Amino acid sequence: MKGAGFALLLMLGSGLAAAQGAVPAEPAGKALFKSRCGMCHQTIGMAVGLLARRPGDTSKGFLEDRNDLSATFVRTAVRTGIINMPRMARGEITDAELAAIADYLAKGRP
Repeated sequence: MKGAGFALLLMLGSGLAAAQGAVPAEPAGKALFKSRCGMCHQTIGMAVGLLARRPGDTSKGFLEDRNDLSATFVRTAVRTGIINMPRMARGEITDAELAAIADYLAKGRP
């Protein structure tokens, strides 16, 4: 019973923090995307400039703004490389990290 009371107190405390305007944590995939991919795929990175030149690209080269990426495509592009993007080995980005990034960019598309 003592453990259940503590769990309830923890849940209530979490709700109180949210109600008081606590900022929720950033999704793991987004944080990993920023740290592992952001140097090329955010702000003025090389990939942003190259992708933005593609005809019909309404995302202006920003992968996070695209709605046509699948998690499978992202994983494949990262592991095998694609056009100007070199492949990234497991020593650079683990399978778990890549899965989180792919899920984040794919917005739920497998």
